[in-house]
Amino acid sequence: MTATSPAKTASRKIPQDQWHRATWADYVALRDDPSPERIKLAFNEGWLWVTIGAEGISHAAVSDLFIMILGSWAIQHPAQAFSSLGRCLLERAKVRASAPDLILYAGPNYPRWQTGEPRRIDLNQARVPDLVGEISDTTLASDLDEKKHLYAALGIPEYWVVDVRGQRVFAFLLQENGEYLLCETSQALAGLPIALLDETLQRLAQGTNTSAAAWLSQQIAPLTQE
Repeated sequence: MTATSPAKTASRKIPQDQWHRATWADYVALRDDPSPERIKLAFNEGWLWVTIGAEGISHAAVSDLFIMILGSWAIQHPAQAFSSLGRCLLERAKVRASAPDLILYAGPNYPRWQTGEPRRIDLNQARVPDLVGEISDTTLASDLDEKKHLYAALGIPEYWVVDVRGQRVFAFLLQENGEYLLCETSQALAGLPIALLDETLQRLAQGTNTSAAAWLSQQIAPLTQE
């Protein structure tokens, strides 16, 4: 999610790019402040994460690549509805919140905004996404630790961590015990090998994200026919 940060961020010395103790009221104040600066927030039972500033080139390239990948999968599976809502804020009021880089709903029951409603997904009203993902350029450690626990606690079935520098994807499926376990094949995009995503990232290093996405689209075409 791209939200706004308070004009007094510097004077308040809010820790950035690290988890720190805070209340839900602290989170809401940052979320709702009308200042123009870009901010990304996460909250998990008394712990707050704040990132201020626009994303870098590598993060943007990989983020758009994965949105194209989700789009390619949807095009080749027209019988099933997919809704991509990446960077929208997910909230379970007073407990947890985050704005994953990737959010995918599979099936017809996906959130739709109505006039007068807040511009975020209320998980007390809407079902959780089938898949969320974080593009990890400088945040890999947190995405594999605190963010993973946050999304598991929200009950999200599948979680991807896209390691930009390592050119690999860590994909996790939620188990009955409430913990994530690494997987080799996507559940939300049924039949998609995670290894194909790794290879697509490696191809990005040699060309554009659109050419990498086009290559991936060719690779998944036979999977559709199986």
